[in-house]
Amino acid sequence: MKPIDFTSPRAAARPFTPKLADFVEQPLYSDVWKDADLAPRDRSLITIACLIALNHANELPAHLRRGIENGLTQTELSAVITHMAFYAGFPAAITASAYANATFADDQSN
Repeated sequence: MKPIDFTSPRAAARPFTPKLADFVEQPLYSDVWKDADLAPRDRSLITIACLIALNHANELPAHLRRGIENGLTQTELSAVITHMAFYAGFPAAITASAYANATFADDQSN
């Protein structure tokens, strides 16, 4: 079996569940992420923390990149991963750290 490219989990899922991918785009990204009550940077922090806590590591690379696009720094992402170790557990934080390291190493090699 060919490995799944989780750079964009939504894109990887779209061929099998196109309606599910559409739900992510409308209303999540078109309405919820654009709601002015929270800044995109804050939404990214919350989302990344939730992904770590729920051990949804496959979603992390896309959201780590989105976090950088929304104004977070790698230092801040490192700090949130470290902080989450005490609330989500050290294994979840170590996994998130490994995914972050691979994500940003891939980005620097491109």
